[in-house]
This record gives sequence, C-alpha cells and structure tokens, in this order.
Amino acid sequence: MPTITATLINLYHVCHRELWLHAHGIRMESNSETVAEGKFIGDTAYPQRAEKYTQVELDGVKIDYFDAKNGVVHEVKKSDKMEVAAIAQVKYYLWKLEQHGIHATHGIIEYPRLRRTERVELSDADRVEIGNWIADIESIIASEHCPGVIKKPVCKSCSYCDYCYADE
Repeated sequence: MPTITATLINLYHVCHRELWLHAHGIRMESNSETVAEGKFIGDTAYPQRAEKYTQVELDGVKIDYFDAKNGVVHEVKKSDKMEVAAIAQVKYYLWKLEQHGIHATHGIIEYPRLRRTERVELSDADRVEIGNWIADIESIIASEHCPGVIKKPVCKSCSYCDYCYADE
C-alpha cells in the first residue's frame, strides 16, 4: 500500500478517479498550465518564507512551510475553489505532526490572489474523520478498477481532463 500523502488526502476530497490514477503512477500534472500556475504562486507569493520557516517531511508527507516557533502550518493555494480539499489537507498535516509528537497549534491557508487567509484547527472529530479518510483512500487505491468520471465543472481545469474525456 502506498504512503498516504497530503496530495492523496486532497484528491480524495476532489475526485476519487484522479486519486486512483495518481496513486497508480499515472501523472498528468507536468502538462497542466493550472498546476504550473499554482506552483508559481506558491513559490513566489511569499519569497521570504523559505528563510523564515522550516520544511518538514514525515513519512512521505512534505509540509513546505512550518513555523516551528509558533506551531503554525502555512499552505499557499491559488484559489479557494477546492477549499474543502485544502482544509482537509491542512488538517492532515496537523494530524501528522501530532502523530510524531510535534506541537502545532493550527494551520493557515493563504490565498495570495484573493488576499485572504483561512485558519484551520484540528478537532477530536477531525482525528476520527482522518482515520476514515485513510481507510477509504486505501480501499480506492486497492481497487483493481479506476473509479468513473465525475463530470463536474472542476473537470475542465483538471490536468487529467484529456485522459478522462478522451472517448468523448
């Protein structure tokens, strides 16, 4: 079973098909302008950040910006269209840090283009829910069959769009 990464947690909340494809090594992100734009925003929105915060890697989960002094996880996102998935991802980061005995008080999702931030905290209910997400993700990945196309507006900007809709 592959390591459950924050990317898989995020994809679980967006599209089970993309989750399955990604987990099975079928990657389309390198061809996506949307992904490139998001990476550019993440890399350039806060140029001083790399000097100020620590990058943390635990069990294959990589947190780009962790303020160890204040116990705050920072996550930069291009837009808030997938906010539920972004919140889940940050909660997973907080949970993962906790699992390794690292104190984290909360997370902050930053949307530089929107000039907005979202505070994310981890509750006892979230801890239980994360266990459910992991079990569901493991089940999806273990399936021999790729989940079906979800046919939602988000598909138009997905890096897997051409792959999913090749027959149409």
